[in-house]
Amino acid sequence: MSRLFALALVFSLELIVISIWVDGAALMGGRGLAAFAHDWGAWIIRAVVGFAALFATFTWLQNKATLAVLSDELTRAPIGWAMAAAHIGAMACFLFLSWLIYAGGFGGVQTDAALACWLAAGILAIGLAGLAAMPSFAWRRLVLTDRYLWVYAALAASFACIAGNQVRALWAPTSYLTFFLTKAVLKPFASVVIADPAAMTLGTPRFLVQISPECSGFEGAGLIAAFGVVWLIVFRKDCRWPQSLLLIPAGVAVLFLLNAARIAALILIGDGGAARIATGGFHSQAGWIAFNFVALGFSIAAREMPWFTLRARASNERATVENPVTPWVLPIVAVLAAGMVASALTGDFEWFYPLRFLAAAGALWYCRRSYRALDWRFGWEAPAVGALVFVLWIARDLLSAPGSHGMPPALAASSAEPRMGWLAIRVISAVVTVPIAEELAFRGFLMRRLIAADFESVPMRRLSWMALLVSSLLFGLLHGNRWVEGTAAGLLYGMILLRQGRIGDAVAAHATTNALLAIYVLAFHQWQLW
Repeated sequence: MSRLFALALVFSLELIVISIWVDGAALMGGRGLAAFAHDWGAWIIRAVVGFAALFATFTWLQNKATLAVLSDELTRAPIGWAMAAAHIGAMACFLFLSWLIYAGGFGGVQTDAALACWLAAGILAIGLAGLAAMPSFAWRRLVLTDRYLWVYAALAASFACIAGNQVRALWAPTSYLTFFLTKAVLKPFASVVIADPAAMTLGTPRFLVQISPECSGFEGAGLIAAFGVVWLIVFRKDCRWPQSLLLIPAGVAVLFLLNAARIAALILIGDGGAARIATGGFHSQAGWIAFNFVALGFSIAAREMPWFTLRARASNERATVENPVTPWVLPIVAVLAAGMVASALTGDFEWFYPLRFLAAAGALWYCRRSYRALDWRFGWEAPAVGALVFVLWIARDLLSAPGSHGMPPALAASSAEPRMGWLAIRVISAVVTVPIAEELAFRGFLMRRLIAADFESVPMRRLSWMALLVSSLLFGLLHGNRWVEGTAAGLLYGMILLRQGRIGDAVAAHATTNALLAIYVLAFHQWQLW
């Protein structure tokens, strides 16, 4: 439902602004509501977000038919602009009170009164935004579809936050367990191991690390436990009980062991002379890679292993049926996964960027038969739109007069052959595989999927402003700190697709933008754009 997606985006953006602006440390030492807000304010916000995410996920997976009917009814119901205006007013009041409270403008009883008004303004803003997106009858039906679903979501979110605030005491003992596990993993691969449990330092004579409580692996284990609980609740009718409960401790144990292996690998990489890779990309990315693999293994075991599932094995005939989403989404997923691996192997320069190109090219080749029916033609308007996006993309840099940003030192210091090879792959990827993968995912799939569940039945020319806006905003967020330019690019690529009805126009426009950016980067030394 596009309105719920839009509502989630509004709440997400507002939450980001609030979390950046509001610092709970300003309430340290307070009493009454101030002390409560300091200790539990952040966790309450997490509980609200967690409840919304869990309730939306459970509702979508369990009641798709009801949601489809409700979505059709909402197409005839206008957006509540009066409620939206009231939401803006309530948020303005909320932000003003935030400024007064967290700037120390009150004290004592005044702080408690202000906090009570602040909390009321926040709750009112949430309710008004919800009524602006959907009328009250829709919310009533959504809740009554499964009268206990919101209770499950509320209990799960509340328990997660209460437990999260209390388990900090476990960080120290789990750090020690991680320390000794890591030492055991490291010993067969290092001739000399330096271990100091008191200082929590571990490594070799050439490379030492300190295992902090945050590296204990407890947070990762908590993530996989939460993932497992949600999975078992949502798919409880397909699970064998109580065998399926064993998947949760098994997932926690596997991820905990992988965390120890991650730290041992980090030490060995640093000992091998690649300290920047160890402390840079590998340190930040390996944990997420491990979590993704364990979550994938959990999903496969829960759905495919007869000891855990009641589902009958799919017949060979059914197994050969292709998921219609795969050709549209697989290339971009391959690029993102390869990017995660490349980042994990990165020190001061991403030499493994070609992995992204190979992943995208392999996915596109694998799905090539599915693309034969698409219209890859394009007209003169597509390159014109691509040139316009290029101008918008570099406008910020031109207005700020940044000057020249030279080639990364590691690339400049390399010999000619690897440097030219890397640049060639980078340009080919930017002009060929990236535009195809991103346009298939965002314009070909997501924009139409936001209109109807059966996205393949939606013509390329069918316009939905909400679908265009949401898909463009998500496309913009994919581009990090250039999300504004990315959102504008998504809007223009989407509009050329809607105007011509051909995926080829969107791809050609995107490829033109990237080609001009490549020329601009190489000719004028604006490497910050890459």
